[in-house]
Amino acid sequence: MSTVQSGRLTGNDRSITGFVMIAHAVVHTYELSIPILMVIWQTEFSVNTAVLGVAVSVGYALFGLGALPAGILADRFGSRELVMVCLAGMGGSFLLLSAAQGVAMITAALCLWGVAASIYHPAGLSLISTGVEQRGTGFAYHGIAGNFGIAFGPLLTAVLLLFFDWELVTALLVAPAALGVLYALTASFDETAAVQTEPDGGTRGDDRQMSLSRFVGDSRALFTVGFTVAMIVVMMNGLFYRGTLTFLPDVLGDFMPNIVEQLQLFDPDSPMAEEFDPASYLYAGLLMVGMAGQYVGGKLTDRIRTEIGLTVIFGSLAVVAVLFVPVARTGFVPLLLIGSLLGFLLFSLQPMYQATIAEYSPPGDRGLSYGYTYLCVFGVGAAGAAVAGYLLSLVSVWQTFAILAVFPTTGAVLAVVLSRTGARRN
Repeated sequence: MSTVQSGRLTGNDRSITGFVMIAHAVVHTYELSIPILMVIWQTEFSVNTAVLGVAVSVGYALFGLGALPAGILADRFGSRELVMVCLAGMGGSFLLLSAAQGVAMITAALCLWGVAASIYHPAGLSLISTGVEQRGTGFAYHGIAGNFGIAFGPLLTAVLLLFFDWELVTALLVAPAALGVLYALTASFDETAAVQTEPDGGTRGDDRQMSLSRFVGDSRALFTVGFTVAMIVVMMNGLFYRGTLTFLPDVLGDFMPNIVEQLQLFDPDSPMAEEFDPASYLYAGLLMVGMAGQYVGGKLTDRIRTEIGLTVIFGSLAVVAVLFVPVARTGFVPLLLIGSLLGFLLFSLQPMYQATIAEYSPPGDRGLSYGYTYLCVFGVGAAGAAVAGYLLSLVSVWQTFAILAVFPTTGAVLAVVLSRTGARRN
């Protein structure tokens, strides 16, 4: 791999980075707009939370389960076309949602969204790892765009719902995907500019056959000791990520019962005070802090060994998890500080492990490697929410966070193991 030491993105780097930033932001805009729409659907169609929860969970499950086949397709056909299919499919799913007359149609539309969205991460990250010479910087900007979609997507949806019916809002949300497709059609870039593809690594466009035997053979070749350890590290991130963020808004709300009165933002008897939910806004703020974490984490991947970065960040997260509740209980400012640190560290992990996967996988199987990565992050990692929910029903919030700290602690230990036993392949 050729690496530009100046720290500046080349023209090809900028073209690819702009493309994946748009796509990544769109994916998470749709992902986080769904919970807001669920509240309306529950009233509109007189459906209980259990039924609607199943409908939505199917779409989210496909978001993770589809990552592996998407990675295989990315290696076979290239990333640009697949990301375009992803964007078109997500836009089409929201257009279908706008015409939904019941839960069955909502379920079908969300299934389409899940399948389409599952394509993005293996294809997009493969594109960065093989096409962007300043890989760490590319991952950083890519992560920032994702956090932008996470933080501002729900806000955009909520604002639109103040003025329009939900059917029109879902139709209007087709626009971001359409803009992404338009950019892809006009952008020009080399998908493999940053790698020297070896004969045994495979190249796109050769006679690689999509078959079960080929998939099994590629997977066996991919899962070296180093890559296997890296997958478990990724799994620890996914478990802690879902376990922490899923219930964080409720946890934050418990720490701030009188925050509106304390900050004197509104008249306590005003309608604004009744509508203002400080926990929701603080939660969104922590996601925005994560944008800085993405940037710093990505920049560091160009300057230090990623195994060292993973060890330090995981170790710091374990400490923050243990201290989070005691510090948060001491007041609003300490809560703001410890919460911001949690958001910063949690999202700085993402470009770090994404770059690590690139180091421990051959360029020709990069899509497959990211398919396995996001199967672990979104698939296995989803169990973190169940673990956190179970713990919260049995023990205190502090004990829950302390037990969840086992995940980043394990990640830190495995990162040390990876640095000593793993053999880099790129």
